[in-house]
Amino acid sequence: MRKFLFMAGALLLTLGLKAATPVDDSTVMDEKQYLSYVDSVKKSEKYETGLIHLPGGRIEMNVPAGFKFLNAEQSKYVLTTLWGNPATASDDILGMIFPAHSDPFDSSSYAFIIRFDSIGYVKDYDAAKINYDDLLKDMQKDEDAENPERIKNGYQPIHMIGWAQTPFYDKENKILHWAKELKFGEDTPHTLNYEIRVLGRHGVLDMNAVCTMNELPLVEADINKVLAMARFTKGNSYADFDPKIDKIAAWTIGGLVAGKVLAKVGFFAIIVKYAAVCWKFILLGFAALAGFFRKLFTGKKAKEAVYEPVVTEELEKREEEKEE
Repeated sequence: MRKFLFMAGALLLTLGLKAATPVDDSTVMDEKQYLSYVDSVKKSEKYETGLIHLPGGRIEMNVPAGFKFLNAEQSKYVLTTLWGNPATASDDILGMIFPAHSDPFDSSSYAFIIRFDSIGYVKDYDAAKINYDDLLKDMQKDEDAENPERIKNGYQPIHMIGWAQTPFYDKENKILHWAKELKFGEDTPHTLNYEIRVLGRHGVLDMNAVCTMNELPLVEADINKVLAMARFTKGNSYADFDPKIDKIAAWTIGGLVAGKVLAKVGFFAIIVKYAAVCWKFILLGFAALAGFFRKLFTGKKAKEAVYEPVVTEELEKREEEKEE
C-alpha cells in the first residue's frame, strides 16, 4: 500500500510540476487547511457503541468495546464526500462499523458498510451441496464474458483472483460469510471484498468490508466479533417466516455468493479511500484529487485540471510521529 501511495503521489507531483497555469484557490488546500478540515470532520463524527436500533426497526446491532458505529447520515457523508462515490451508492446505507482505533481517513484498517436487502426469505436448502471451487470457476468465466464490454465502454477489467475466505454458512445462526480477492486493472492493489449476509424473514442484512488485501489479517482477527453484532428484532428473524404471507426470494445461498463481483460500493470507494491519505506525500484539492482517481478507476477522461503539489516538513513530521 505504501508503494501504491508513493507512486500515486509521485505521479501527481509530476503532473503538478508540468503545470504552467496558476491554480484557482478553490481547488487547492494547503497543509494547514487540509489538517484543519480533517480535524473538523473527526470532531463532528459521533460514534456509538452498545445496543443500536437500525433504521426500519428490523435489525439491532450490539457494538462491543473495540468497535464503533457511525449512523446512516454520517456514513453517507463518508461514502460520498470523503470517498468520492456517487450519491446513489449511499441511498440505502444503514451505517458503518469501524474498529475503535480507526476512522474514515485511516489507510491501514477496514470498515463494514451495512445495508438491508429486502429480497425476501432466502431458502438455504442448497448450502451443504455447493462446491465452491466449481462456483469460483463459474464466476471467473462470467467475468471473462463481461470484461470485454467493460473495456469497450472505457473501464478497466475486473479479475477475481480467488477466495480470500472460502464461503461458510452457519446454519444454526443463519449467517453466510465469505471473502474474495479481486484485481482491478493492472496497477492497483488487490482488493479484499469481505461479505457477510445475515438471513431474516423479509430479506438479508448485508455487511461489506471496505479494505485491501493488506487488511485481511485484521478482518480475520475481528470477524467472529463482527458476525455476532447483528440480530433481527422480534417478528423479523428467519424463524418467524410465514409461508402464507411472506415473500420468498429468488436467490438461494449459492446465488448470494455468486452475485455480482462488485458490490454497490466497489473499487471506486476503495481507490478514493486510500487516495485520501496521499496528503502524506502531496496535498491537493479534493475536486482535483477525485478527478484524477476517477480517471484512474474508470479509464475514462476526467475534466482537465491543473495540479499544484504542496509538501512540507510539518506534514512529514506529523506523519512520522503518528507512525511511532
